[in-house]
Amino acid sequence: MPEHPLRGIALLLAALFLFALLDATSKHLSQTYAVPLLVWARYTFHFLMMVIFLAPSMRWKLVATRRPVLQAVRGALLVAVTGFAMAAFRIMPLAETTALLFVTPLFVALLAGPLLHERVGRLRWFAVGIGFLGTLMIARPGSDLSAAGVVLTLTAAACYSVYQVQTRMLSPTENSVTMLFYTALMGTLVMTLGLPWFWSGPLPTPIDALMIASLGIYGGTGHFLLIRAFRHTPASTLSSFQYSQLIWATLLGWLFYDQLPDALSMLGMMVVAGSGLAVVVAEKRRAAARA
Repeated sequence: MPEHPLRGIALLLAALFLFALLDATSKHLSQTYAVPLLVWARYTFHFLMMVIFLAPSMRWKLVATRRPVLQAVRGALLVAVTGFAMAAFRIMPLAETTALLFVTPLFVALLAGPLLHERVGRLRWFAVGIGFLGTLMIARPGSDLSAAGVVLTLTAAACYSVYQVQTRMLSPTENSVTMLFYTALMGTLVMTLGLPWFWSGPLPTPIDALMIASLGIYGGTGHFLLIRAFRHTPASTLSSFQYSQLIWATLLGWLFYDQLPDALSMLGMMVVAGSGLAVVVAEKRRAAARA
């Protein structure tokens, strides 16, 4: 497929906006409904979308995989990421929580050596150190952030980093849409099995029911746009735009929750984003050296 960089960047920005909407909507709903119920809805409606729109055309290709166990573990990890992140968003501001989740590339850099047998150069180590300094600026002692929320967010980031490492392991041999299907499938299976234990509280109003269903629509559509973006534009080009989700999260937090980061937290967010971009630069240099 020929490259269309601007189209890929536009698709990526749209996907990140949908992910930010998912986070903002789950924050609102989690004040009334149990987080596991929202996680179940996010994956179940995502799964149904894939079955309805992709299964008739892809058929067996949608589920064909050479490594089903790793696919299942990867899917379960993403379920854990969603659960921990939604629990964090329930008690934390959108912008700061999103920024802390962006320490994931730094965790991936740390895991790349032992799990992927990649050489971690000085630039990547320096970026990791600066990134953790940024997280301390956001979640510093004396800030208004919940300590439990910070722990939940960093746990989500740690799970997401292992998920990304497994994605690298699978991507050379597995279809990207199939990988997306298994994440939806695992989320639906795992959370449906637990549904009788966390189905409690008030019945959703029609508006709330639509908002709950929208979680799966935001997630499924966002991931589909993400896949399309990487088909049009190289990952090295798109990676530097992924931090635009911080902008969406800040705007939505301000518009819907009247929450804005203070000056030091804002500086910490920029430090985290900058260190993540430094990791991207290091990845580009490593790829160029290999080539």
